[in-house]
Amino acid sequence: MAKDRMEEFLDKQEIYELACKYMRGLDRWDRPLFRSVFHDDAVCDYGFFKGGPDAFADFCMEALGTHKSNHHMIGNVLIDVEGDTAYGEVYFNAYHKIDADGVDTDLIIAGRYVDRYEKRDGVWKIAYRSEINDWCRTQPTEDGFFDQQPDGRRGSRRDDPVYDRAAMR
Repeated sequence: MAKDRMEEFLDKQEIYELACKYMRGLDRWDRPLFRSVFHDDAVCDYGFFKGGPDAFADFCMEALGTHKSNHHMIGNVLIDVEGDTAYGEVYFNAYHKIDADGVDTDLIIAGRYVDRYEKRDGVWKIAYRSEINDWCRTQPTEDGFFDQQPDGRRGSRRDDPVYDRAAMR
């Protein structure tokens, strides 16, 4: 029997929030949050990495740990729900400020996550994730805005304002 439309909408929303948590986990360098979006037996296939979610979380945290900042954005999200399995295509832009031989450099990668999600014991998580890279750009950083706004608030890692709920009250 086909799912009712409201149930399908709620399933799609829960799956969409996995993508949001994945991105926050990367940008805030929050390994527990990042790892939480995967089933324990998930497969991550990025070409340059293929393995399980624990090794992938370690790989990502180590790689991003050398970056000065990161900013991942979600674009188009298409999710097809088939019972307790769903398939998704999630467009992304990933900004990385890196040190390239002593020069602050912007590395921007755009592509898509092509996923399979499974609902187990009432909870959706990623069972298979692959990354398809469509384009990238590398260029020296130009942060003139930050120079003009030295007191402006900036994003950070685990001490980012998004984790300070008391300050938002």
